[in-house]
Amino acid sequence: MLRSYYQDQLIEAGCDEAGRGCLAGPVFAAAVILPKKFRHSLLNDSKQMKPSDREKLRKVIEKKAICYAVASVDNVEIDRINILKASFKAMHLALEKLQQQPEFILVDGNRFNAYGKTPHACIIQGDGLYASIAAASILAKTYRDDYMKDLHNIYPHFGWDVNKGYPTKLHRDALKEHGETPYHRKSFRLLPDEQLELDFDL
Repeated sequence: MLRSYYQDQLIEAGCDEAGRGCLAGPVFAAAVILPKKFRHSLLNDSKQMKPSDREKLRKVIEKKAICYAVASVDNVEIDRINILKASFKAMHLALEKLQQQPEFILVDGNRFNAYGKTPHACIIQGDGLYASIAAASILAKTYRDDYMKDLHNIYPHFGWDVNKGYPTKLHRDALKEHGETPYHRKSFRLLPDEQLELDFDL
């Protein structure tokens, strides 16, 4: 069972992102404030969940959360400021959109740019430890997946309905044959010299 909170004195929001390692599309981030007594047997790191379970939990989170918000930073901005800064920017945008501002922020990972004067804690693999981060990971992942599925209808040969923009063999083979789209991250190495078929948790 995931931990309900990191501390119990301040209103706490969990933050996570999705899509940092993709070759195309935006990076998405979510911020979620959950009730302290929130529990769900399926809640976990989104990467460890089946897509159908993520969709079920998304509906539960959206209904039960005290508040939540999702934001994104597009590939043009990623190329301009780099993916790490873009991930932090997406998290800040999500936090700004919350109907209730948190007094403490839990962030998945080991780095974060401070959000104003709000204290925060970085938790490595936090999406598998704390409920609010897990909830944020599910929202970021499902919202981004929906976005990439819509792009798939415009660029079906890249297989974005399946790989969501990650550098799979199908995606890179399509890049070699068809070239880049306006949604590709030009600052990323789209076609390495020695192409490898990578295995990703999609």
